[in-house]
Amino acid sequence: MQLYRFLTGPDDSAFCHRVTDALNKGWMLYGSPSHSYNAEEKKMYCGQAVTKTVDGHEYSPDIKLGSF
Repeated sequence: MQLYRFLTGPDDSAFCHRVTDALNKGWMLYGSPSHSYNAEEKKMYCGQAVTKTVDGHEYSPDIKLGSF
C-alpha cells in the first residue's frame, strides 16, 4: 500500500522536527516544500508532502497515517 501525508505548520524548528521524524520512520519526501505568508499573523507557514510504501496492509480510510 502506498501512503501519502502532507505535513504543514509554522516555519519553525518544530515543523522541521516533524519532517525529520517522518523521514526517520521511512517516509520519503515527495515534491518540493511549499511556503506561504499569513499577513494577519505575520508568520510563514510550510508544507511538505511525504509518501511511504507499506507492505502487508490494505488501505482503509480509518488508517491513522502517522502510526506507520
